[in-house]
Amino acid sequence: MKPTADLSFIHLIASASLLVQLVMLLLVMLSLWSWWLIFYKGGVLNAAKRKNTSFDETFWGGADLNQLFQRVQADKAAHGPQAEVFAAGFREFIKQKKLASTSKEAIVDGTRRALKVAIQREMDGLEHQLPGLATVASVSPYIGLLGTVWGIMNSFRGLASVGQATLAQVAPGIAEALIATAIGLFAAIPAVVAYNRFQAELDRINVQLETFAEEFLNILQRQA
Repeated sequence: MKPTADLSFIHLIASASLLVQLVMLLLVMLSLWSWWLIFYKGGVLNAAKRKNTSFDETFWGGADLNQLFQRVQADKAAHGPQAEVFAAGFREFIKQKKLASTSKEAIVDGTRRALKVAIQREMDGLEHQLPGLATVASVSPYIGLLGTVWGIMNSFRGLASVGQATLAQVAPGIAEALIATAIGLFAAIPAVVAYNRFQAELDRINVQLETFAEEFLNILQRQA
């Protein structure tokens, strides 16, 4: 009775060719990096949403705008993107009002531009490193496929010297090659899911900031 080939996961990785092993190592590193990004960006976005909710309650609770501005300026780390948008708009509003020659329309237009710039700056900060997830999601399957194709090519080249090929001779080589594709999918699927989820959350935050900016501008317009 012929001994059966060892098709365990560890043995297949250990017996794979050097290029396939390098592909697997690269995919594992990409997977670890994507998981770090998932936890990091998840924490950043959750903190931003929590701080926005807290600031929204304070702002619409009847807080004095000058006092609220001073509080945001004194401790920026404790406030989220919405507070930063408020501070940027109110700072520009105060600066424009100090210019005696500035008309009401100029004050409002200057404040509106400051709010738009602040929103873009905050969104850029929240989107930082998010393209890394998209990169892992898009390239990992192809990197895994490269390792698979190379491994299968090596398997068939080895069979060229064998008079009669059997399933027992083909299976180990193909199995070790397919592991690269499996690892590529393992790295890509969580990255795709996380990227889509984070992108949806960023869209909601962006809408929230733009809505707040319009409502805040209406308040400042009445005070101009």
